Amino acid sequence: MSTPEPTEEELRAAYEEELKRITVAEVVLQTVVSLVNLAGRRLGLASGAEDERDPAQARDAIDAVRGLLPVLERQPGAQLGPIRDALSQLQMAYAKESGSAAPGEGGEPGPGPGGGGSGPGPAAPATPKPKEGAGPAQSSGRLWVPGQ
Repeated sequence: MSTPEPTEEELRAAYEEELKRITVAEVVLQTVVSLVNLAGRRLGLASGAEDERDPAQARDAIDAVRGLLPVLERQPGAQLGPIRDALSQLQMAYAKESGSAAPGEGGEPGPGPGGGGSGPGPAAPATPKPKEGAGPAQSSGRLWVPGQ
């Protein structure tokens, strides 16, 4: 014998109870995890997802995660190391895939100074002149090198 389908009123009441229980931080965290997973698939990093490659969607997911991280950082006791690690790996994979800098790190627009927003933003800091013999990452002016 099957149980009767819940009525629309019962479904609405259950939904209201769920909204009372859940926090915005939980929804943001679930969203970030979903975006990290989607970006990995769109970069072809997941097993069997090679045919799902879409670098533009991966870039959007990476930018969205970068935009949501400050919200999660405000939460007491937030353990964001694994998310930051995954984001770094995604940015590296995207840079390798696109043959350019990671989103927000050069030619690609991204959140932050000079990228992605509408209208003029704050001026980007001046890039230091590369030292002779510096590698590509260090000569970009975006790599922190101890003592320099």
